[in-house]
Amino acid sequence: MEVIRDQSRYIYAALHEINLHLVLGSILASLVVLAFMRSWRSTFIAGIAIPTSVISAFGMMWALNFTLNSVTMLALVLMVGIVIDDAIVVLENVFRFVEEKKMRPFEAAREATADIGLAVMATTFSLVVIFVPVSFMSSISGRFLYQFGLTAAVAVLVSLLVSFTLTPMMCARLLRAEDATAGGEHGGAASRGGFYAWLDRGYTWSLRLAMRHRWVVVVVSVVALASTVPIYRQVKQEYIPTDVDESEFEVLVFGPEGMSLAAMDEAMQALAREAAATKGVALTLASAGGSFLARVNQGYMYVRTVSHTERTVSLHRLWDGLRHGDPLAAFRGNYAQRDVMMELRRRFRKFRDIRTQVRNIAGFNIGGGTFDIDLALRGPELEKLAEYGAALKEKAKAIPGIVDADTTLQLDKPELRVVIDRERAADLRVDTSQIATALRLMVGGDDQVSRFRDPSVNDDYDVQIRLMGAYRGDLGTISRLYVSRDSASNNPATGAAAQVGMAPAGGLVRLDNVVRIERAATASRIDRTDRQREVRLRAQVTAGFGQADRIDAVKQAVVDMNLPIAYTTSVTGKAREMEKTFKEFLWVFLLSFVFMYMILASQFESVIHPLTILLSLPLSVPFAMLSLWYTGNTLNLYSALGILVLFGVVKKNAILQIDHMNNLRAHGMARAEAIMLGNRDRLRPILMTTLALVAGMLPLWVGTGPGAEERRAIAVVVIGGQTLCLLLTLLVTPVAYSLFEDAAHALRLSAPSLTPWRRRARRGERRAWRERLRRPWRRGTPAPEISGGKNGEH
Repeated sequence: MEVIRDQSRYIYAALHEINLHLVLGSILASLVVLAFMRSWRSTFIAGIAIPTSVISAFGMMWALNFTLNSVTMLALVLMVGIVIDDAIVVLENVFRFVEEKKMRPFEAAREATADIGLAVMATTFSLVVIFVPVSFMSSISGRFLYQFGLTAAVAVLVSLLVSFTLTPMMCARLLRAEDATAGGEHGGAASRGGFYAWLDRGYTWSLRLAMRHRWVVVVVSVVALASTVPIYRQVKQEYIPTDVDESEFEVLVFGPEGMSLAAMDEAMQALAREAAATKGVALTLASAGGSFLARVNQGYMYVRTVSHTERTVSLHRLWDGLRHGDPLAAFRGNYAQRDVMMELRRRFRKFRDIRTQVRNIAGFNIGGGTFDIDLALRGPELEKLAEYGAALKEKAKAIPGIVDADTTLQLDKPELRVVIDRERAADLRVDTSQIATALRLMVGGDDQVSRFRDPSVNDDYDVQIRLMGAYRGDLGTISRLYVSRDSASNNPATGAAAQVGMAPAGGLVRLDNVVRIERAATASRIDRTDRQREVRLRAQVTAGFGQADRIDAVKQAVVDMNLPIAYTTSVTGKAREMEKTFKEFLWVFLLSFVFMYMILASQFESVIHPLTILLSLPLSVPFAMLSLWYTGNTLNLYSALGILVLFGVVKKNAILQIDHMNNLRAHGMARAEAIMLGNRDRLRPILMTTLALVAGMLPLWVGTGPGAEERRAIAVVVIGGQTLCLLLTLLVTPVAYSLFEDAAHALRLSAPSLTPWRRRARRGERRAWRERLRRPWRRGTPAPEISGGKNGEH
């Protein structure tokens, strides 16, 4: 005995791949810290933030009754490169204080955490407010993303707590002064030598050039932003990836009306033999007849392919190749599930009278079917609907990228129509109800015309009357049936009619004297929506084409048909949910922008700095779209979620830059020097956090396991958008910073970067002086004189 269909197989395989990605991403993100800090202790301090944040998120999932599913695990994998960011920023600042200021690790942990605290809080809170709106989307997709948003938000909040408590504590206890030995080129710091010295010199030269030609940077930014529209038009759109490889799919089979169950069974066996002979097919399960409408001419086939490890690049095949001395064997002869599906479509074309639809099994049910294209054509006349639907199906078959096109309305069910000659029936005194009763009894049958008692078993049976099967479809036999006439006793008008020469009442009349029986075809099912009859065009979209543009092509084909005004069309199923989800994502993006501005304005006590920081968001969009287009991915539910994640991480660089520049200026440094030194100091944490994010998502990008196509869409958006716009934002942020300062000066306004920061600086100086006054008094030594009053007062 074998279990044919078991969804837990895919669940376990997908979760195994996600666990592998989680571990590999954590290791790669930690190695980035090692490459920049050159210290195993620093790597351990930063890396411990990942399991701490992830395990804490498990506690929230347990409290809210969340499950370990593809959505929550995807959130944790995405957070691998993000939860380590706060720890990296704090760790790098502590390490810099030890290297450059020669502070003891304990003092450096306290001072560096306080120095970078505002930037870390602003980064984390502005990231959390992005994920929270996703949890409150009202569409069906929003119900799936509810767990994603809360899981990601809690993991990020825990990472903030870790970076303010565990990370500085471990820095104070584990870091050693010898980890930061002199010998580097940047302030004597060893970790700033080597390859980082080349990066530092290149960025310093680029920043000086950008500050000398600020308007050139502005023009380049505007051009990059304007390129969003043409790139967006080149990116294909769909609801969810259509080529997800789950190692299983299904085939819907439709035979001609009137096909017997035995004939349908033979057809399904022939289709199953073709499927079994196809490369990559491991098992088939075919059934004929049935379905929820109990239609004999329908069939269903479940097809399971060989596992991913046997036909895609995997660690198992790589290891086998190494053991057999052929390491490249894992890269030869690979094929995906969509290749098997296309081969099956080609093989099934030989069955002319059979219509087949090969499609993926729905990852989650949104209601209304799982077809890529589901277009409803509604109107009053059934025959016209069938005619227009057949014409639209032929047009759809001619559109590239559309396969398995079919309609739900088929006028192919044979029937016998009885046309009553009402004048003759009236002359012969044959009532319409009598004709209907005779046909119902003889053709349709009646199961309770009388009772029969069998004394041998002492039981009663219902007696059914009906013509035998050989005669029910014979026109000659049906025409020779007799129908009774109205009797005079039942009809008071009969006697009067007989007096004027009409036929006498009573007796029997052959059916062919009063009716004409015709053979015709009708619909086996009639679908309605909002009380309107409809025909639906259903089809699948092949790889390399987008669902949205294929639907637009079908809509244009409907426009070209010039249908009467009474006939309307509407998109249903996955396409309608796609439109609704994308509209809600636009509101999510807008709300996220507003929430981020509010958080940043409260943190920086400024209305200008949040605008400077948020300039990086629109600049990341064209690079995200370019990444999707170049890699052949589509804009779908998962890649839209990736853009949302990108919005949360891309602004982190600007926050670090502006926070440090304001700190330097608050301590009296000139603007030009503060811009140069502030951006150079923050270059290393920016590069570390960016590369850690890329390293954490790299397994998602190159993964080939079950459901990898869905996770790859997010990774492509985040990796491509973050890395490609990195250099531009590193130059645009200081340029925009200086331009806003110049604009404030021209308008005779207070400089946006000085007012609140001077207050903080003065408060900090007063606290420092109070500490200096207390310490000597406690030690028994005289307090130093404090200068700074007017006219030399002390």
